Amino acid sequence: MLELKNITKVVGADTHIHPTDLVLERGSLNVLLGPTLSGKTSLMRLMAGLDKPTTGTITFDGKDVTGVRVQDRSVAMVYQQFINYPAMTVYENIASPMRISGKDAGTIDREVRKAAELMKLTPYLERTPLNLSGGQQQRTALARAIVKNASLVLLDEPLANLDYKLREELREELPKLFAASGSIFVYATTEPQEALLLGGNTATLNEGRVSQFGSTISVYRRPADIITAKTFADPPLNTIDLEKSGNTFDREGITVLPVPAHLSGIADGPCTVAFHPHHLSLARPHDTAAVLKARIIISEIAGSESFIHVDCAGSRWVMLEHGIHDIEPDTAIELFVDTRHLMAFGTDGHAIGGHAGGSAFRAA
Repeated sequence: MLELKNITKVVGADTHIHPTDLVLERGSLNVLLGPTLSGKTSLMRLMAGLDKPTTGTITFDGKDVTGVRVQDRSVAMVYQQFINYPAMTVYENIASPMRISGKDAGTIDREVRKAAELMKLTPYLERTPLNLSGGQQQRTALARAIVKNASLVLLDEPLANLDYKLREELREELPKLFAASGSIFVYATTEPQEALLLGGNTATLNEGRVSQFGSTISVYRRPADIITAKTFADPPLNTIDLEKSGNTFDREGITVLPVPAHLSGIADGPCTVAFHPHHLSLARPHDTAAVLKARIIISEIAGSESFIHVDCAGSRWVMLEHGIHDIEPDTAIELFVDTRHLMAFGTDGHAIGGHAGGSAFRAA
């Protein structure tokens, strides 16, 4: 078990990590989700022992490792900017951590070839990294982390340089692989969809603060605050500041949305109502969906999907629709809000009322 107790990291006048407590269990998959510069890499460097926290302690299986060097810990790391030994073959790069630990030749050969097969590297074992593509070099670094069999495996956006098909395969295989080994698996990403595909647990980060930590699906469905909800939304979360008044959400005395059953218990007063882009649609998803008038700002076609930006009640929202929808700017339309998935946040940004739940995916 890896435990971070009230750790911080301050560099000069800048606070990179605000007071943080985290407990990561053996055999667990833990995603660090947040935008660039949110603190993901800084937190991983503290976990690894590359940096020492300004305050707080880090323990592993009950032992204080706060001041222990990374060389003296059982840690494997893979970064988006891969690192390989340029003079060694792919085979020797993968084998290197096992040679250092004194494994016998038979074990080394078996494990290297097993990892190479998983990473689709078997045809390239005798090549040097300079004779590989960027994706092949990244896979070599991943294979080396696999065979190291470390207690803590830190992957900092490791699949970013891989092609789509291999990325999807590894997203499925890597969690199984590390869970079976009993390692603690920490995976940093900027992509909410990647966190949902990986599953496990997720810690959402923003400006060096962990806003929430728990099972990935729970954090997505039940964000504790609007920062977490926005971190876990791509395309961006749709929001609107309204006044709850009885059974309606109003703006300047005009009803904008009905209050769904799961939010009926919140007190009257100002709040922010939020929902994901796939809960906004051009067609009525169910009988109780709320209909609103809006105006098209721009339509963006992305293959089989369209991102439709609209102005509604003075708020700019984005709608995610299947298919190609090329709608002229400034066109007046009706759109539908699936009120079953509305979230509400108080003036302090914390969630209020219940959450309707529902699928984490587009079909919700």
